[in-house]
Amino acid sequence: MIKTRLISWNVNGLRACMQKGFIEFAENQKADFICIQETKMQEHQAEVPLDGYKKFFNSAEKKGYSGTAVFTKCQPLSVVNDGMNIEAHSHEGRMITLDMGDFYLVNVYTPNSKDGLLRIDYRMQWEDDLKEYLIKLDSEKPVIYCGDLNVAHNEIDLKNPKSNRNNPGFSDREREKINDLLNLGFVDTFRYLYPDVTEKYSWWSYRFNARKNNSGWRIDYFIVSDRIKDKIIQADILTEVYGSDHCPVVLEIDI
Repeated sequence: MIKTRLISWNVNGLRACMQKGFIEFAENQKADFICIQETKMQEHQAEVPLDGYKKFFNSAEKKGYSGTAVFTKCQPLSVVNDGMNIEAHSHEGRMITLDMGDFYLVNVYTPNSKDGLLRIDYRMQWEDDLKEYLIKLDSEKPVIYCGDLNVAHNEIDLKNPKSNRNNPGFSDREREKINDLLNLGFVDTFRYLYPDVTEKYSWWSYRFNARKNNSGWRIDYFIVSDRIKDKIIQADILTEVYGSDHCPVVLEIDI
């Protein structure tokens, strides 16, 4: 068995998270891949002192906003920041794709629909374009798709589903998009292993003591091609790890 360990974490500002234990966490995890969302920085703005890791950034044009990064111990065949090659999606640093030979790794920070669903039309276009992109990759080799997807898929995935119905991240249209992807041959790794586990979340509002009360949402995922689901070893949500309003999620897979 070849166990590959991957971590995904929306750090809500990488420089801030490094002051809250990010480096120590990353070193202790001994992960092969660390996928980061919401870096809120340009690559030159901070040194990330992780020995043994190659570091790849896709930063937003707007300073202090959005951004993704992947730190990996493995040498990719190629790294593409703008994989969808669509002008509308090319300014916010929301995606990095690594061709690892045996699989594609796609790290994504999905656009938020905003209060009042003000950005829902753009979000729907993003979802449709990303779906086509993932299907194309999947036709070539298996895909591991991860990140802050800004949607709780089902009622089991958030504390208060009824009061949040059709709020950003739990609107019918957003939930339908993740349904569409899963129905096209992809698997939510956490739910594959733990279909009935409740009160396991990856994001909590900073308001109303939400994390203390575990009033959260599961919006961070590892999703893989259906044909490698039998290679999943473990999927976890590291709720005990602080440093952001999100916590890290983990995938261990035999690939």
